[in-house]
Amino acid sequence: MQIKAKGVITMACSRGAASPDLHTQKRLFAASAGYCQNPGCANELFVEAAGKSIHIAEMAHVFAANDGGPRANPELSQEERGAFENLVMLCANCHTMVDKAPEAFPDAMMMGWKRDHAHKLLQIFGAVKVEGRGDARQVIEPLLAENRAIFERYGPHIDAAQNPESGAAEQWKRKMLSRILPNSRRMLALLDVNRGLLTIEEKETLERFRQHIDDLEAFHIEGVDEDASRFPAEFSQILEG
Repeated sequence: MQIKAKGVITMACSRGAASPDLHTQKRLFAASAGYCQNPGCANELFVEAAGKSIHIAEMAHVFAANDGGPRANPELSQEERGAFENLVMLCANCHTMVDKAPEAFPDAMMMGWKRDHAHKLLQIFGAVKVEGRGDARQVIEPLLAENRAIFERYGPHIDAAQNPESGAAEQWKRKMLSRILPNSRRMLALLDVNRGLLTIEEKETLERFRQHIDDLEAFHIEGVDEDASRFPAEFSQILEG
């Protein structure tokens, strides 16, 4: 089920109980990188249909939100049932599948999905140790370029963004959720693993970039209505030279 609050679509289990807080929702979104965490499914969680952006992300409980649900564990507290560790981000189809046939999808399997997804992202997005600054720069440069191109074409500064009927705001939000934020998390993961390659000044720039992304996620995912910190311009040249 999708719940709309303060103009932001949040991701929730259809059973309603043991609902995760906004911080947990944010962690789940970041961990998914915009894809269903079932390794047998390649569905993106934000898709376009008939010119509209459709959000199909759902949070599935590994151990059920209530005692009568799939893979129920009566010993768990409500807080534990709504914790990050007990949730997997799935597309709507996979969520329905795991809850309608829980015997085919035991808790150990679903926990394994989440771990495998995390490992896959590390490999795909290059969040591994590299030999030198040039190697690290080679990984993040195309991500920086894509984010910059999206901002220049769809960002809130363009003329169309001033027209509420143009659809520009919705398009920008879709690009933010499906491309800019996942790209940014990939860059953070790589730089964190290879922190030793950074100069003191670059480490400071990295932390400013981290706060910038945190602010963007708070606004676009959690609906926190406050000004985000600005993108640190120095980040565009990180690892150069």
